[in-house]
Order: sequence, then structure tokens, then C-alpha cells
Amino acid sequence: MSGRNGLWRVADLPTTEAGVERAFSYFIAGVRLGTIAQMSPAVHIGVATSPDEVAYLACWAAAATAAVAVSAVALVRRRPLGAAGSAVDFALACVLLVLGPLVLASGERIGTWVAFQPGYVLSVILTASGVRSRALWAGGVLGIVVCYLVYLSGEVEGDMTSTAVGNVLTFVVYGLVARMFFGYTRRIAHDADASRARAAELARREEERRAQVMMHNGVAVMRLLTEPGTDASRSLLIDQAEVELRRMRSYLRGRAPDGDVAAAYAAAGSTPSVVLAAMIKRVCDRFADLNVDALLDLGADLELPAAQAEALERALESLLLNVRVHARADAVVVHLDQGTDGSWMLTVRDDGVGFDPASVTAGVGLREVVVGELRLRGLDVEIESAVDEGTTVTISSGPEPSAVRADRDASTGAA
Repeated sequence: MSGRNGLWRVADLPTTEAGVERAFSYFIAGVRLGTIAQMSPAVHIGVATSPDEVAYLACWAAAATAAVAVSAVALVRRRPLGAAGSAVDFALACVLLVLGPLVLASGERIGTWVAFQPGYVLSVILTASGVRSRALWAGGVLGIVVCYLVYLSGEVEGDMTSTAVGNVLTFVVYGLVARMFFGYTRRIAHDADASRARAAELARREEERRAQVMMHNGVAVMRLLTEPGTDASRSLLIDQAEVELRRMRSYLRGRAPDGDVAAAYAAAGSTPSVVLAAMIKRVCDRFADLNVDALLDLGADLELPAAQAEALERALESLLLNVRVHARADAVVVHLDQGTDGSWMLTVRDDGVGFDPASVTAGVGLREVVVGELRLRGLDVEIESAVDEGTTVTISSGPEPSAVRADRDASTGAA
């Protein structure tokens, strides 16, 4: 909302718990002030016909003052009255009913606004149903019903009996409906706030995951740059550092991780696809110190969408960085194979120290950069390793992306 007048536009209120309570305050003010408007035209008649004019006018003034006070307090608080205020509200309604026979002429207790008490207490029932305490609400409604019976004592006969019974039922039914209205609306607002908080938390986690994915390889390269090495090895690391620097800058500018790649192809006016073998060869060349044997002939003509290829490039870099840092391998074999149906499989195997998948928790590189990102792109990933027997990572074309999304949505719903 903007501007002072916006505070009074119910349509502009936020769909939050605070917004709902503010809307309740408008409802309360409307009902209570509307009741005064209905009471006002008959006040002079009531004073003229009352057996005690001063007492009648005092009761009417008390009701009108209470209605204005409740409206003002609710609007200032931006929510219904609390327990203490509601108790006073119910109590005044009961007192006005009990005093009714003393200030009203015989025969005027039902069916006229000269007898304002029943209409006034109905407005109290409607608005005080927003009190949080169920016991206070139930006690207040019960007290009003009992006092209404006292109000009618000696007055109900003949055709008035059905009217009196109808009024009692109106008090009870309207009280239940108002209570349900307040309670259910609060529940909707609470669920909406909870959903927004959940969405914000999921967005935060996703952004944290994206940051981990974007920073992992760059951090690994920087770590290697701080270690002693030959000029040749450091030159290769500097080339990798430049690649990771471009990715980090893209991320910090708020672009998607693969946004620059897709944009570059789109700007060139070509289909956003990448020759997979050339991309793999380019990555392997950055790790010449690992003695990488790239066997790519069987998939030489294979092309992937730019976004998928970008994720695969980051994953392959992360795998080779892990080999460089952890595996102590003598050789690495990268093999690409393409099936006749268009499916393909990329295998990365090293003869290093390996690890026990059952006892070792995958780090950010394997968990997010490799498995997480590739599966999000519709690719299958399998990791096989054993202590002193090296590690094999198999990446394959997997199911169609739509099938992957459906399976992920089903898993999310089950969770």
C-alpha cells in the first residue's frame, strides 16, 4: 500500500495474519457504527415513551459510547479486542438487557428499535466473536442468552413467543457463524504466512546451493594455485582460474549459471547447442598433468543443448579437480560412447586411491556440481568406487527432461 488513503482500502490489505486482523477491525467498526445508525432514529421516541427518561437515555448513551469506543480501539489496535475488552463488552450487553424492562414501556421490548437492546447485543455477539479465548466467547454468548430471557420476563405471550424463540436462536446461530468466520479466516492467513515462509526458506536453500555449485570449482583452483608447483602446471591452473572467474562474475551479476553460454549462441544466430566431444577435449586439455586419455571418437558428432553442455562441463571439471586433489591417480580415462538411438554415455575412470561410498559422505563437488546439477538437467549419474581400486563415474543421457521433472515433482509431493 502507498499513501495515507491506502490504509483504508481493504482490497489492498496484505493477505497475512496481520492483514486479516486489520480487516477484522474494519468489520467490527462497520457493524458497531452501523448499529448506532440504526438505533439513532428511534431514540427520541424511546425517551418520550420510557417510564424513566433519564435512565433510558443513559442506557442508550452507554450503548452508543461503547460501540464507538470498541470501533476506535479495534481500528487503533488493528485487530479485535483482547480478552479483557471483550469481557467488558459482553458484560455491558448483559447489563443493558437486564435494565431493559426498567426503561422500556410495556409492549415495546420486541420488534422495534425503541427497544435497541436486542439489536445492540447482536452486534456485540458478531464482533466479540473474534476474541481468542473460546471459553470467554462461549460464556459471553451464554450470558447474553440468559439475560435476554430476563429481559423478556412477563412480556412474551401469544404470537410473541415465536419471535422471542427466533431471537434466541439468532443470537446462538450468528454467534457460531461469526466464530467460524473469524477462526477459519485466521487459519487461512496463518497457512498463507507459513507457505510464504516455506517458499522463502526453499529459495534461500536453492540460492545457497547455486552459490556452492558456482564457487566449488573456483575455490578448488585457487587452493591449487596457493600450492607449490612448476610454471607449466601453474599456467594450466591460471587458464582454469580465468574460466571460473567468468562464471563467478556471471553469478554475481545475477545471471543464470549457464546464461552467458546460451546468450552467446543466441547472439550468433545459431542453435544453442555444443559439440560434446570438442567440449570434453577442451576440458581435458586443462588437466594435461593428469595424463588424461580422452577416447571420444564414438561420440564425435554428438551435440547437446548449451545449458546441458555447460552443466556437464562444470561436472567434468569438478571430477578432474577431485582426481588432481584427492585421487593420487597415475592415469585417467575419459570415454564417450553414442548409441544408435541417440543415447550417449560418458565414463570418467581413474586408477587412484578410491573411497568407500558407504562410509564417506560425498562433498559439494560430487553431491551438487556433479550429481545434483546433472540430474536437474535430465542426465543420469552413477558413481562406483572402492578403496585402492579407483573411481568410475558414468554420466548418461538418461530419460527425457519432462519425465525427470515429473519424477521430481512426484518425489516432492510424497515428501
